[in-house]
Amino acid sequence: MTENPNNYSSNLPSGCPLIPESIMTANRCEHTELNLEIEGQLPEDLQGHFFMVAPVGTVDSGGTPFPDGDSLLNGDGMIYRLDFDCPGEAKITTRLAKPPDYYADKATFLKSQYQKYRFRNHGIVRFSYALGFRNELNTAFLVMPSGKEDVLDRLLVTYDGGRPYELDTETLEVVTPVGWNQEWQAEMNKPQFPFKTILSTAHPAFDSNTGEMFTVNYGRAIINLLKRLPFAIELDELPKDIYQLMRVIIGFSNANMLQNIFQLNIMWAQGILQQAINVIKYLLGEDIENFVYLLRWDGTGNLERWKLRLPDGSPVKIEQTIHQIGVSKDYVILMDTAFIVGLEQLINNPIPENKQLEELIRNLLESPNRPDSYIYIVRRRDLISGQYPIDSDKEVTVIAKKLIIPLPAAHFLVDYENPDGKITLHVAHIASWDVAEWIRKYDLSAYPPYHPIAKRVYSMEPNEMDISRLGRYVIDGNRGEVIQSNVIYSSPYTWGTGLYAYRDRLSSGRQPKRLDDIYWISFGLWQETMTKFLYDLYKDAPYRAVPLEDLLNLAKQGVPSSLFRLHTPDDSLKIADSYQFPRGYIGGSPQFIPRHTSEENSTEGYIICSVFTPRSSEFWIFDGGDLAKGPLTKLRHQDLNFGYSLHTAWLPTIGRRQVSYNIPVKSDFQQLVNDSSPDIQKLFEDEIYPFFPSDNGHLV
Repeated sequence: MTENPNNYSSNLPSGCPLIPESIMTANRCEHTELNLEIEGQLPEDLQGHFFMVAPVGTVDSGGTPFPDGDSLLNGDGMIYRLDFDCPGEAKITTRLAKPPDYYADKATFLKSQYQKYRFRNHGIVRFSYALGFRNELNTAFLVMPSGKEDVLDRLLVTYDGGRPYELDTETLEVVTPVGWNQEWQAEMNKPQFPFKTILSTAHPAFDSNTGEMFTVNYGRAIINLLKRLPFAIELDELPKDIYQLMRVIIGFSNANMLQNIFQLNIMWAQGILQQAINVIKYLLGEDIENFVYLLRWDGTGNLERWKLRLPDGSPVKIEQTIHQIGVSKDYVILMDTAFIVGLEQLINNPIPENKQLEELIRNLLESPNRPDSYIYIVRRRDLISGQYPIDSDKEVTVIAKKLIIPLPAAHFLVDYENPDGKITLHVAHIASWDVAEWIRKYDLSAYPPYHPIAKRVYSMEPNEMDISRLGRYVIDGNRGEVIQSNVIYSSPYTWGTGLYAYRDRLSSGRQPKRLDDIYWISFGLWQETMTKFLYDLYKDAPYRAVPLEDLLNLAKQGVPSSLFRLHTPDDSLKIADSYQFPRGYIGGSPQFIPRHTSEENSTEGYIICSVFTPRSSEFWIFDGGDLAKGPLTKLRHQDLNFGYSLHTAWLPTIGRRQVSYNIPVKSDFQQLVNDSSPDIQKLFEDEIYPFFPSDNGHLV
């Protein structure tokens, strides 16, 4: 028998750096203007307000880590605002994001009469078989600059599995979703949940020149998810909970007949699969298809949308996730990004409490992320007279050009200017890394004799299985073809490169025409989180840059987390400035803050980022023009414990929300609630609506 997982860390080589404890622990404490301890000198021209969001566990976990080892990327979003408006002081205010489903989650956990409707963690999503998806609002922000000195900028908080919500930047309360429920299509409509299974993007895009926000609403055909079920495996029967899950997903009420269909497929193997799918389609009376809508919003009115189709007339099909989109002057760019969110998380982890079943299903169903990136380009001049779903059922389509570039990615940026139709993309390629995965209780080390992974790193993301790359691509937007590419990597800097910062606004409030300098943070390489499962999953991945033997040896030594500046002029790429964090530290969540009196230079400002040390979670401030000299300032507080942080934003000023756009909660949900049981109707009336008393709105 292998050694107890609690003791595995003691088997690491002497001096091998450990994942800092602070990145795996977070509390749910809400603070108001907490004065931070300042180490070093706070720059006198540091200005404005820094925002960060991080998942901090759920109502039943009380923070992170989760007792059952669930993913750290699951959980309610905690919004952190760091204020630099008092000379010589740094104050922080924190608030949980609390949309209506937050109160449903709380009630179904605390009150016995509703516990049968409780939400449970399924990978990086949280789901109730009766109520639907949690919109955890834990991933990113979108700043919508007003362009006027006397009008405040607006700020949205986002999540891949739900509608964006607008924040009041002074109180940090979520005020309103973007769009009514009826303006968004669920990934599945049968059964119809009060909290719809909506897939969007965590990174919508805003054009400050036109005042337009762009986002997406998409779904992957349920039938395609069924195709991933292991019909050819040699099992006498699948657990009955699997059939219950599938019954919920496809909305088919006869669970026994469904079980018979799947058991027949197990016996008859692959040849009967398509016949079973046809039977399910017939029983449903509808053909559930893939869909991708591109949405445009002017910030005040209803959502306008277009259904995306390829030049041959077929629908655009998303196989993974649209985690990010980009906007240039003449184009909207979508990418099928390298991790999975949504219903597939339910299939891979249907019964969270049953770890034996979870392990079996993961081994059977998990596959590597697609090795290439699929990109879809839409001409903005084609976005004329779209469908307003609040008023009309008649869909409007628009053509998207598709192209493929090697290597997977989760994040990319785009230059605003696209001279002669030439689009410039800046891409972080996360090669052989699944950021939707997490270390489970049954995971083993990638090193013989394959000890169980240490308990202390349950819930943490596993290591990447190849070095990340950074790419700059020039694309002919009209033809949908790559006409120039440059891809680099550099050890030790680009191990696990994903989070970014750049000067995203000029003094006018507009975005820069091109990105000359991008700041990236890398995760590093850690032996402690090198799992056999991911090693086996990606050992045959194409485009490998670092041999597997070298990868394991490097992880033994440990590669530190890094903050670096990528200079991107013309067709060259180079790491122009860098800082390596101390061994045993991890940097994250970078944000560029321009100097108070700076010119339009892309390095004239400060980089603030989260830093996880072996003792605490902190904020470090760097000179954007000289990272190599190390942090100018470190900020911390004994009561501040923010866990695995994600994306950030910066605003020059804050205040009470000034715009009138509002989606009243009761009006928004009542039609969905009316179709639910009397018990669920009572849940909304007693436990949700009272927290949103102002309900005098109407369809705008």
